Amino acid sequence: MKRIERHKLKENEFARTVERARQTIAERQREVTIATVAVIVILIAFGAYSTWRSSRASRANNLLASALAVAEAPVVTPPPPAPGSPPPVQQPGTYRTEAARAEAALPKLMDVADRYPNTDAGITARYRAAATLAELGRLSEAEQRYQEVIGEAGASSLYGRTARLGLADVQVAQKKYDAAITTLRELSTDTDSQLPLDGVLMELGRAYARAGKADEAKRAFTRVTDEFPQSLYASEARDQIATLKKG
Repeated sequence: MKRIERHKLKENEFARTVERARQTIAERQREVTIATVAVIVILIAFGAYSTWRSSRASRANNLLASALAVAEAPVVTPPPPAPGSPPPVQQPGTYRTEAARAEAALPKLMDVADRYPNTDAGITARYRAAATLAELGRLSEAEQRYQEVIGEAGASSLYGRTARLGLADVQVAQKKYDAAITTLRELSTDTDSQLPLDGVLMELGRAYARAGKADEAKRAFTRVTDEFPQSLYASEARDQIATLKKG
């Protein structure tokens, strides 16, 4: 009788062990199922985001290409009309003057910049718009657009650094010499910059000269001749130094 009872106890213990194992497997199965579903949801979301981002970049690039087609269109000035004849018709896809071309390109560039501000195409368009505004003499607007490029691209990016150079140029044109000099000095000491240092030093020297700071200008130009004797700017730097020495 005792053997039968012990046998039943063993059977009960075995049954409880099997039940605990079954419950553990069931719980783990739920955990695995939840984890699998979570991974699938993340993958679907990532795929949807990647597709949306790729589609957005494609639309931005296409719009930029259309804007650049205008910005780089040929300038063709028709000949004057014969006496008594109507003015000649402008050839399609061309512009009478560079200013007319710039005016036509500007809204298209800003459309790309405003619709896709943080894409490569949008940053490129905003930079081109800033340069176009400077070309048109709309200096305060150009200054603002350059500032926006720096904000979108980052001051240490290639576009950011190039925009800072453009910003300094329009600031000099507006006689904001101190602001321009500060920017150019920062660029001239930026060891990670992709901008050619001889070109930055020339801009710095010109800014100093325009500000009436002859000694600082000479030092900037002298760095060009000493550190970059083979530079395309070396001859101009020497001429600038000679002019400054004459007073």
